Amino acid sequence: MQKREQYPTGVPCFVDTGRRDPRAAKDFYGGLFGWEFEDVSPDGAPSYFPATLNGLVVAAVGEQPDMEWAPVWNTYVRVDDADAAAAAVSEAGGKVTMAPFEVGPAGRMAAFDDPEGASLCLWEPGQTHGAQLVNDPGAWVFSTLNTGDVSGAERFYASVFGWKVGPADDDGSVMVMKPGYQDFLAQSDPDLPARLEQFQAPEGFGDVVATMMPLSNGTPPHWDVTFSVGDADASVTRASELGAEVVVEPFDAPWVRVAVLRDPDEVAFTVSQFMPPS
Repeated sequence: MQKREQYPTGVPCFVDTGRRDPRAAKDFYGGLFGWEFEDVSPDGAPSYFPATLNGLVVAAVGEQPDMEWAPVWNTYVRVDDADAAAAAVSEAGGKVTMAPFEVGPAGRMAAFDDPEGASLCLWEPGQTHGAQLVNDPGAWVFSTLNTGDVSGAERFYASVFGWKVGPADDDGSVMVMKPGYQDFLAQSDPDLPARLEQFQAPEGFGDVVATMMPLSNGTPPHWDVTFSVGDADASVTRASELGAEVVVEPFDAPWVRVAVLRDPDEVAFTVSQFMPPS
């Protein structure tokens, strides 16, 4: 377990979700991942509950009692200047749905839809840089863009964030990379390049910040999230006990065993057990 202090520009840095009934969401995710919550909202404001694991922030659940849309897990990308990033979104063909605004001393945020309508958030850090713990069991691992136009998404996100994509896997998915990210990680984890070489990781794997998955079933384009677990099968069993629907039963893929769940608010997410080559 290593505390994450900051994120480079163009790297996803946090996830949260707004719910009409945050207490129910807290009960579910706390029961599944062992998260603990504390309300940090000013008096009179809707409640906002950062979720912690072993004392480190991993995600958050917010209260949105009057929300007119279905709840989702939101992904935030770290930017230097929220206003400039929002302008880049518009110039690249996206739609800014929430203009940049101050979130107290924590930072500035904005939200946008990409040209296909998939929603993402921007985060310009102040006192808050993002999740303090990632990749460990119970923490967020990465987010995935489900898109009907991988080539179009590649052009858009390259323009806005400088992302690049790798070759497609057998299922059509592609790695999304931010060049230089591995070098940033190696500053606090000098053994990372050697481990990736030992695992025979594909070229560019250390720079991966997200994935893209082609849509084929008519589902609207969207971003979703993956959380790490120590045991995928046990996590599916526990999620079912807490009221979740199992969308995809656990299955093995390269380096992982994964399953897709839908929480009691019908928000889908993925759990992933890391299983590197022996």
